[in-house]
Formats: sequence, C-alpha cells, structure tokens
Amino acid sequence: MEIVTTALITAQARPLLEGRLPPQITPLWWETGEELVALAPQAEIGWFDMFDKSAPLEAIRRARDLKWLNSFFAGVDWLPLDDLKARGVRLTNGSGLNANTVAEFAVMAMLAFARGHADIVRAGDRHEWLAPRMEGNRELAGAKVLILGYGEIGQAIARMLSGFRVEVVPVRRSGADGALGPQEWQARVGEFDWVVMAMPGTPETRGVVSADVLARMKPGAVLVNMGRADALDQGALIAALNARKLGGAILDLTDPEPLPPDHPLWDAPGAQITMHMAGLPTLASKVAAAQRFLANCEAYLSGAPLVSEVDLALGY
Repeated sequence: MEIVTTALITAQARPLLEGRLPPQITPLWWETGEELVALAPQAEIGWFDMFDKSAPLEAIRRARDLKWLNSFFAGVDWLPLDDLKARGVRLTNGSGLNANTVAEFAVMAMLAFARGHADIVRAGDRHEWLAPRMEGNRELAGAKVLILGYGEIGQAIARMLSGFRVEVVPVRRSGADGALGPQEWQARVGEFDWVVMAMPGTPETRGVVSADVLARMKPGAVLVNMGRADALDQGALIAALNARKLGGAILDLTDPEPLPPDHPLWDAPGAQITMHMAGLPTLASKVAAAQRFLANCEAYLSGAPLVSEVDLALGY
C-alpha cells in the first residue's frame, strides 16, 4: 500500500505547483492564517510563510507530525530553531532565491542616494524645477565598498557593483582572496566609502556594527543594511547621523517594524528607510521557489539530500 504524505502549502504557490507534485504527496492549500493553524496538525510537510509571523509560529507548534518545513525566506531567525531541532524537523530556506532582487534594490538605493534622486522625485511631485545641485553629488565609480556577509546576496551585490568600477572588499571567515577576516575588518572599516550589511540573523552577527564600529567609519561614509536590524546598534547610528559623522544610512530593516511615525530615525540626517521592501518576491523568484520545492519533494521522498537545508545549530 502506497504511503501518502500530506503537505500543507501556501495557496500563493498553488498556480505553480498544482498538478506537478509527486503522486505520493497530497496537498492541502491554505489561504488565511486561521486556515493554516487549523490544518497544521495534518502536515508532514509544511510551507507556512506569511509576513505576519504569529500564525506560522502557532502552526509549527500545532504541527506535531511535521517532518520537513520549507520557507521562501532566506532568514530563518524568526523560527524556533531549537524546537525544530529537538523534534527532528528538517528546515529548508530560500537562500539565493531572491538574492538578485535584494542586490538590485541595494544598488538602486545606493545610486539614488549618491545622486540625490529622492529630492528630485519630491520636487517633481511639487511641480518644482530644482536648481542644479553643485555640492554633495557622488559617483559609485572609484568608491571603496566593504560587504559584511558574503553569502548569495552579498556576492550578487558585489557582482553588480563591479560593473560600476567599484572596489569591493568582502568579509569572509577565511579572509582569503582579497577578503578581510572577522578579526580584521573592524580595524579597517575607516577605509571604506560604503559599508553594506548583508548578514544572516545569528547570535554571532547580533550587534556586530556597534557604536565603536560606527565611530571608526570614514567621515561621510554611508551605511547600507540589507541584512538584519539587530546586527546594527540603531541608537548609536541615530547619534552618529545627528552628529553628522556619517554621510547617511540606507536601512531596509529597522527595529521595530513598522517604524512608528514619531521614531527619531525618520528625521536623522541622511537616513533613508526603505521599509523592508528589498526582498519582496518577484515572478522570477516565485517560479524559482516552486521549482526548488518540487525538486526537494522528490528528494524528501527518496531520502536524498535537500537543497538549501538549514543547519539548525548554526541558523543558516
């Protein structure tokens, strides 16, 4: 008798998956958080992604027969990794699926910041013809950029910046091949015009861009965070911006999210907050996520290794 495996899958993926799953897998499609939580006890395989994390977390708690959890998101620090490990649940993430999306957004934001594009757009909204701005323009060409976090996203950012004749220096555990090691970069952070954060959320990365690091940065340098909010001392950043010690900051992540309207970060000089928009799914990334899930379904059933399986002890 053929064993049937029940997979509880977000209905957002249904147009890309329906009719293509292995016959041994019976899909249950959920659309709302209430449906997800109610159906969770039936799931052996789960795809529980929502931007509001409360329902997925409750579904994980209720899914006592869960053996494999899939996520589109690259960052998995919001998940109960210790609990999943204790229960023997395997986890696959979306590492690399939206690397191009985030990298394009990061480079777009850097270019826009360098040329004051936000001011131009606002003037257009007011139907106001701006006088030429003679001061404060930058070029990416010739700039020196430090990339903290050299995974799929960091590497994609580096590839794109190379087309603008930017000197990119990554931080890597080994510190080989032109990279700086974990113990080197903080002492040399003052050499860089831009510091780009693309790190995963782990205990190792929490608070790594500290008040001391910000104080060491080159005057006029710009900080770009496309990684995790807790990797940055946000209070120290606000102080550095208010003191005009930095040229600015492009922040896709903030603490908290959404950022309250009266939060001082909004008004810090040079702060540009992009509201966690960098990694929003595109059609291409959704198709890639579906293809990876289908391949992993075959691997799961056959006992083969899963693509992009997370080491639950390391958190990535």
